[in-house]
Amino acid sequence: MVEPDTLGTMRSVEADGLVLSDDPSRIDVDLVHHWLSELSYWASGRTLDTVRRSIENSYCIGVYEGARQVAFTRVVSDEATFAWVCDVFVDEAHRGAGIGRWMVREAVAWCADLGILRITLGTRDAHGVYEAVGFRSLARPERWMEIDHRPAF
Repeated sequence: MVEPDTLGTMRSVEADGLVLSDDPSRIDVDLVHHWLSELSYWASGRTLDTVRRSIENSYCIGVYEGARQVAFTRVVSDEATFAWVCDVFVDEAHRGAGIGRWMVREAVAWCADLGILRITLGTRDAHGVYEAVGFRSLARPERWMEIDHRPAF
């Protein structure tokens, strides 16, 4: 089981019949695995064990309609200087309602509470969602490097 964030507080916000929560016990790991490994372009084929470990070692947010999870995102961070927002996924039936922006806005607020000054993410097709929350293209992309062994997507 994942422990609450280091601030010791749980975020739980209600809006339009949905609940956004960072309570790790609410995450439906099997559903998140299905979304990521079968329905996303960036995590296709990701194993259940990998999804489970990624959740256990990240700050995660879920959105719920009653007991059913309808969205997920996670933040990889050292909880001091850097964070990476990733695995943002909204169930198809709930897309277009601002849930992705809502989750990312809360993820950014969590980072701000910790004093994190650099937050990154990557996207192929949802730039508008993230720009609405304040993200911009890298100011100095020439400074960034990577090792990426994933298959091309």
